[in-house]
Amino acid sequence: MTWLERPVAVTLLTLAVALAGVVAFFQLPVAPLPQVEFPTLSVEAQLPGASPETMAATVAAPLERQLGRIAGLTEMTSSSSLGSTQITLQFDLNRDIDGAVRDVQAAIQGARTLLPAGMPSLPSWRKRNPTDAPAMILALTSKHLPQATLYDAASTILVQRIAQIDGIGEVRIGGAAAPAVRIVLPPERLAQTGLALEQVRQAVRDTAQQAPLGSLEAGEQHWQIARQMGAVTDIRTAADLRPVVIRYQNQAGVRLGDLGEVTDSVRDVRQFGSANGAQAVILVLYRQQGANLIATVDRVRDLLPRLRGMIAPGIELVAVMDRTPTIRASLREVERSLAISVGLVILVVLLFLRRWRAALIPSVVVPVSLLGTFGVMYLFGYSLDNISLMALTVATGFVVDDAIVVVEAISRHIEAGHPPMQAARLGLRQVGFTVVAISLALVVVFIPVLLMGGIVGRLLHEFAVVLSAAILISMAVSLLTTPVMCAHLLKTQPIPKGGVGPAGGSRGRWWQGALRRVRIAYRLSLAWALRHSPLVLLALALVIALNWQLYQAIPKGFFPIQDTGRVMGMIRADQSISFQGMEQKVRTFIDIVRADPDVRGVTGFAGGGRANTGSLFISLRSLDERTAPVTEVIARLRKQLASVPGARLTLVPMQDVRIGGRQTDAEYQFTLQADEVSLLRTWEPQVRRALQQIPQLADVISDQQDKGLQTRLEVDRDQALRLGVSMRALETALGNAFSQRQIATLYQKQNQYPVVMEVDARLLQSPESLHAFQVVNAAGKA
Repeated sequence: MTWLERPVAVTLLTLAVALAGVVAFFQLPVAPLPQVEFPTLSVEAQLPGASPETMAATVAAPLERQLGRIAGLTEMTSSSSLGSTQITLQFDLNRDIDGAVRDVQAAIQGARTLLPAGMPSLPSWRKRNPTDAPAMILALTSKHLPQATLYDAASTILVQRIAQIDGIGEVRIGGAAAPAVRIVLPPERLAQTGLALEQVRQAVRDTAQQAPLGSLEAGEQHWQIARQMGAVTDIRTAADLRPVVIRYQNQAGVRLGDLGEVTDSVRDVRQFGSANGAQAVILVLYRQQGANLIATVDRVRDLLPRLRGMIAPGIELVAVMDRTPTIRASLREVERSLAISVGLVILVVLLFLRRWRAALIPSVVVPVSLLGTFGVMYLFGYSLDNISLMALTVATGFVVDDAIVVVEAISRHIEAGHPPMQAARLGLRQVGFTVVAISLALVVVFIPVLLMGGIVGRLLHEFAVVLSAAILISMAVSLLTTPVMCAHLLKTQPIPKGGVGPAGGSRGRWWQGALRRVRIAYRLSLAWALRHSPLVLLALALVIALNWQLYQAIPKGFFPIQDTGRVMGMIRADQSISFQGMEQKVRTFIDIVRADPDVRGVTGFAGGGRANTGSLFISLRSLDERTAPVTEVIARLRKQLASVPGARLTLVPMQDVRIGGRQTDAEYQFTLQADEVSLLRTWEPQVRRALQQIPQLADVISDQQDKGLQTRLEVDRDQALRLGVSMRALETALGNAFSQRQIATLYQKQNQYPVVMEVDARLLQSPESLHAFQVVNAAGKA
């Protein structure tokens, strides 16, 4: 007994394949594109107050020597700014990211002894590509609460909870700084009391220090020595620090509040953030490498109501940017195209086979094959993305071919008078090998794509596997299910002459006549082509030549520019600009962008380690609400933004595919390398001017920043030695005065807050202010 005589078993097997596909469909993750990123890690290190040159020499260089020894590392880039260094590590596509993490941790530990002693913490690593666009941006605003309170809520509550969400790689805070106690000391008051900044720093540090106090034991009792909450020694706010005695002089205590201003403020006052025109604290959420973008964003949105209940009532928490709406819309469009394709295939089969029973059989093959492919996708760890859905759309036309061949062969034997079961055996014996050959020939076409390496191979690998799986499943269904259905559904009767269905009718006669006219036209054209074969061959050659010319003329690129409705902007101003000037530039750019009718919202921030740079994140309206695509919107804004003097805003549409780990302000990047910085300074302007001459390029900029104003300090070492002043003491004094140095930490129940000391802001306005402060010598005198 063959499977043709076991319709129940074959039916159950077919239903099992379809059911497994249905279950797998609801388990598949949703993504814009297949996972194609290079394994990339980002290492960050902080040394507050250090210049970019110092960060590069003392922090970046030791780390690079250790990290450069890791196996599978294909590219390593570093960027140093004021007090910060970021090193991006890109590994081979076959490198396991978790194994790379262990190697990076070992390399950081190996460089520990070579790093400066003043670093507040060891370098940290993130499993994230710094070039990735944010997955989501949240904003905290309030009409009454200060920015420090918003930042405290963000860092203490929100960042901790959001970072625990599966798929979140990093949460960055912009637009504000942590709450802190700021001590601002005028040098003239210090001079009157004979105190130096280093002496004040040591006194505050010793006062705020929280050290273990030990315990007492007597007999069977044990007493833990603890500070009394609310006592004089319990320093928590600026009010607690003001009465602190720095030194006794003339039988009176010189208190910190007498030397200058002690206020509750923020760690860095040079921070600015805006969300749709309102001052805000910005939370930028990046997904973890390899995580599903849509699932990650859905988890964040599900958590937002709980997060709003965990912060103060006067704080508003809103999502100002989300990358997923356009991705969901594009996937819905592809799914709609897939459904239309399936419907059209079934309609064509019905029209040309002319009997509903015969049309039903190949129509079953299409959904079963596509559903079974979902099961294969689940086993391979694929996702529902534009590439896989496009493969299924293309496969719709392939999967029905095998079934049509089998149905046609069996129908011919039935029309010849054979019983349906015998006709099924004869037809399957006649075309079975042909069906296998056709399917395997189609699959073989995709073998080069399956074996293709690199980022392109990763991108197209899923397409080839999905399409091949659909073809092979359709072959199996055509050889197993289709003959069984033919044997039990088709009847021994000829096709009616009138058209569809046994009764024919006017519509059937019209369709039959149309098919007859098509056959006559084809027969006449074929006869003419055979009589004029040289002319036909010449036309073929002309078509090939025309296609070659079109191929040469068509624009070429790696990946088309996507209109995701999201735009990233990088602001770069003059290197000598002040923070107040930079804040005004950012506000001006935001106002210009918000005035565009196609812009829905703008979020931006500036400040921090790079005083002359800022970032904008622009959300456009949906495509049906917009008047132009993203490229035209950017071109329109570029003309208006060029009118802002002293700063430049570069706009780049967010893309789902980002190659490499180097941060850039534009779509393309050209890298210059040299052994000496002087060579880069010589050649960079020449290369930049040459690129600016190319008409297809716009916003040609360089990330080299060496035109800023600097104050060079020349030290008379002999004189310093005679006065008992060491170079270390001199550097410490400069850092105390001008680097917003953290000199102590105040401990509270939920968080720890820094104590920051600096000189009066009036001394930050001119290099001559260096003459106004004192240095402590070896004898402890100022």
